[in-house]
Amino acid sequence: MREIVLDTETTGLDPLRGDRLVEIGCIEILNRMPTGQSFHRYINPERDMPAEAFAVHGLSTEFLAAKPLFAEVVEEFLEFIGDAPLVIHNASFDVSFINAELERIKRPAISRERLVDTLLLARRKHPGVSNRLDDLCSRYSIDNSRRTKHGALLDAELLAEVYVDLIGARQSQLILAAESEEIRVGVSGELMRRQRPAPLAPRVTDTERDAHRAFIASLGDKAIWNEFLTSPASQA
Repeated sequence: MREIVLDTETTGLDPLRGDRLVEIGCIEILNRMPTGQSFHRYINPERDMPAEAFAVHGLSTEFLAAKPLFAEVVEEFLEFIGDAPLVIHNASFDVSFINAELERIKRPAISRERLVDTLLLARRKHPGVSNRLDDLCSRYSIDNSRRTKHGALLDAELLAEVYVDLIGARQSQLILAAESEEIRVGVSGELMRRQRPAPLAPRVTDTERDAHRAFIASLGDKAIWNEFLTSPASQA
């Protein structure tokens, strides 16, 4: 299943009061594993950057002035997310800003039915405690030392890791990997190949085996095949 982990940065807290989107970061995951595909754009909000917001993400009015407008990146953004579920921490916040931008350019809003809100998932799994992204990274031993300020792409990358732990998918992946290993470690520490419960039936017929022996005999006594040749009795 394809999912998109998404995060945004904005000029403030309320798109209905003139706050705008300034950054979008998306990470693609397939069957709960990152694929390495991402979407990341800074966006010119066509307004100034309040000091409070700048303190959070460090994106200045001057820096964003040279960036494209939302209308200039919307096609690429919508193509990237497709119709996949959107995994977002506090999804109502981010989607309210994205939908406000979509409304400005007369594009359909993103349906809330496709949202997976990791904040709600975390509150159900860890009630009564703080469930900010930093808290979840600490809880699941995810390195967030690079997160000195908020950043949409970095936060989406961290959230992708948190999401896998939050829904228990990482443990399931580890169990499946362990069960599918061809090599095991024995009690004494030596590597042991796992044995099939029932050996596979032979796929080489007696006729084919005899033809192979005749071919080896034609190569002479020094043929390397003679070192691996077993007697008919040993194959019985």
